[in-house]
Amino acid sequence: MADPRIARISNAIRAIPDFPKKGIMFRDITTLLLDPAAFQDSIDLFVARYKDQGIQVVAGIEARGFIFGPPLALALGAKFVPLRKPRKLPGPTIGVDYSLEYGTDRIEMHVGAVQAGERVVIIDDLIATGGTMGAGIALIDQAGGKVVETACLIELTDLKGREKLGNTPLFVLVEYEGE
Repeated sequence: MADPRIARISNAIRAIPDFPKKGIMFRDITTLLLDPAAFQDSIDLFVARYKDQGIQVVAGIEARGFIFGPPLALALGAKFVPLRKPRKLPGPTIGVDYSLEYGTDRIEMHVGAVQAGERVVIIDDLIATGGTMGAGIALIDQAGGKVVETACLIELTDLKGREKLGNTPLFVLVEYEGE
């Protein structure tokens, strides 16, 4: 039997056609954030997933991974590590470049934020093509961390982002296809 919290979460996510350009169906999580019950449900489901997995680090991808990551980290008694765009973090950083449809991008974290062998979950609001999440995995690997799993509120299944994650599992709460 399906968990009723998933339906509440799905119903709280607004679909905006033709944003940011024609042909795109944008999944807006800001409406979920306006619904305390749905927002709490999403955090509770992530916590339930990871509470017994010995997670030491929750790494959140800029910017919406910063919404779900800190409450998850606090509930797990883990540290929160932001994975940010270039030149956003003070002090020494390490980073990974990754390909976009047109060009490249980069994500970075502080040197020493993740220690060798630490168990990590990487979280973001949505996975589409998987480039950013794949870069997050590479960045944690570079630091010597062990990515136990990646997690997203939403997966756009037709964009096949899961395929860019290699053998790293992906946990999602809501899936959308063909939009």
